[in-house]
Amino acid sequence: MRQCFGLDRPVLLVYLGLVGAGCRTAPGPVLPAAAEPVSRDQVAEWVAITVPTDSRLHRFKWLFVDDRASAGGQGSARVAPPDSFRFDVAGPFGSGAASAVVVGQRALWTEPPDAIAKLVPNYPLMWALFGVARLPAEGVAIRGLSQDSVTSWQYAGLTDTIQYARTAGNPVRFLAEVRHAGELIGRAETTLQPDGAPIKARLTVPSAPAKLDLTFLSTSRDTFAPDIWLPRIP
Repeated sequence: MRQCFGLDRPVLLVYLGLVGAGCRTAPGPVLPAAAEPVSRDQVAEWVAITVPTDSRLHRFKWLFVDDRASAGGQGSARVAPPDSFRFDVAGPFGSGAASAVVVGQRALWTEPPDAIAKLVPNYPLMWALFGVARLPAEGVAIRGLSQDSVTSWQYAGLTDTIQYARTAGNPVRFLAEVRHAGELIGRAETTLQPDGAPIKARLTVPSAPAKLDLTFLSTSRDTFAPDIWLPRIP
């Protein structure tokens, strides 16, 4: 089956060059049909495996391709446990520069200032690009299955459904999918080293259908100065 969708462009995806990528084959299911209800404590253990225990600085290249144009650039992301994240991205010669600090599911600030509502299609997908899963919200139904090297789980609320799958090994493979009212909002697929350092990632937004590829150049453990979480001064 082939699927085509349409969606206004999220600004982060614009800054990262993600605008649309034509039709693509519908992805396979993330959660196996045999998954059963699991406890919050159990899923918290699965999530904890994905969360870095120290602060990390990721440097990456991004690449966008659609049926009208292609663009690329470089960026960096600073991740401090348990849930603080700063990214800075730009195109060639600093064009289209954008920055933001996110804590959990909330942006503290963004530059440009009017980018907040369009920054990302979904915060769990943003985190998933770096191989990190989020804990479930209160009141959602949780199902999961851990079998052999693959652990899959799902949070299903009244309207939103988030699914994760992590395959252990060398490399580690991590997948996240988000749906709203049954419609597929986005899918992130990340390949990581066994220590959790990302190697490459792809975000697809089927409603465009759009894709963004990240190629990670380096991951280093770091200590961030307090002012790194503050907006840039012009």
